[in-house]
Amino acid sequence: MNDIRTLRQEELLESFSLSEFAFQYELTAEEKAERIGSTDPNQVWGYFVDGTMAAKLTLLNFRTWLNGKSFAMGGIAGVATWPEYRRNGMVGQLLVQALKAMREQGQTISFLAPFKFEFYRKYGWETYVDYLKYEIPVDKLPKFHAAEGSSIKRVAKSGEILNPIYAKFAKAYNGMMERDADWWNNRYLKFKKGTAAVYTNAQGEQRGYVFYQVKDTVATIHELVFLDEEARRGLWKFIADHDSMITKVEVNAPVDDQLPFLVHDPKFKQEKVTYFSARIVDVEAFLTQYVYEARDGAESIYLHISDKHADWNQGVYRLQFTDNGKAAIVAKLAEAEIPAEEHLLSCNIQTLTALFMGYQKAGFMARIERLQGTDKLISRLEEAIPRRTTYLADFF
Repeated sequence: MNDIRTLRQEELLESFSLSEFAFQYELTAEEKAERIGSTDPNQVWGYFVDGTMAAKLTLLNFRTWLNGKSFAMGGIAGVATWPEYRRNGMVGQLLVQALKAMREQGQTISFLAPFKFEFYRKYGWETYVDYLKYEIPVDKLPKFHAAEGSSIKRVAKSGEILNPIYAKFAKAYNGMMERDADWWNNRYLKFKKGTAAVYTNAQGEQRGYVFYQVKDTVATIHELVFLDEEARRGLWKFIADHDSMITKVEVNAPVDDQLPFLVHDPKFKQEKVTYFSARIVDVEAFLTQYVYEARDGAESIYLHISDKHADWNQGVYRLQFTDNGKAAIVAKLAEAEIPAEEHLLSCNIQTLTALFMGYQKAGFMARIERLQGTDKLISRLEEAIPRRTTYLADFF
């Protein structure tokens, strides 16, 4: 008999063993004991065959920023299957169950780190974020000057100190995590070694920080956060002042970062990395919560959405805009209410997700035939979605 359910406390060790096998690492007895104490078995879904765990995934409760607003987000992690059970559709069934659970919990959006983008696209997840990876030799580090009256001080590795700066930075991007104390102290800072330093301007305002480690003559920047250009330059001067002990700096940045243009020699290694995928879980609830671009006389939009794995999303939605276009009254229409096809924009859940995350524009999705509708309607949708860069500095 096959069964999909959340785990019992005594089944956590079996779940850890499956993760160790699938992701090729080994936990010590102490690490297993610690994980048992910190893992909620109700967040781990297992696929059982005759009482034996064959596959599993973890569904985490997070929040993410979209257009400056906090959304409940379901993070999917630890997806694994024993080899003898693979290619039997078990993970697919677990993902569908996870969608149902997220909807019940009010999580209208979901993120995951795909081992294979093609696989998760089948179930409605779509790429939503890239980042830039820099490798800068010491002789090409920025030659910036710090603003008069500013300072940089090393501080304790503490979410309480860093989060006020991080939260303002994260809110400016789509897809960044809203970090709580548990994430800062038990997930993010706990497993990264190094030093944190905070930038303070002449007015006494903390406007940025760098969290980094120097090892074997390489400065690895775990996180570089700045709220304005002054803070960016001050922090990079601080990093460059390590030149006597390093040969290069490695750092990640959002795709809209302009550092190469600002430095004296931009010819250093720059790589664009495709990262996480996202999926809208509940179309009606998501579109209702969404913050749209302000515009006068915003006309209604009708969206015809297809979603093979979440039937509650299938259908036609009317978006009637209020608050100068920034909010919408969203209604899923009965068949008799659906307007003629020439008034509809049609796409699947993947396309809808890429559009509303801000990762792709409606005009482009129409050109590649993933969005169907008249040019006028496509332009109307593109004007309704704010232009904001996607970014994610975390991993789960």
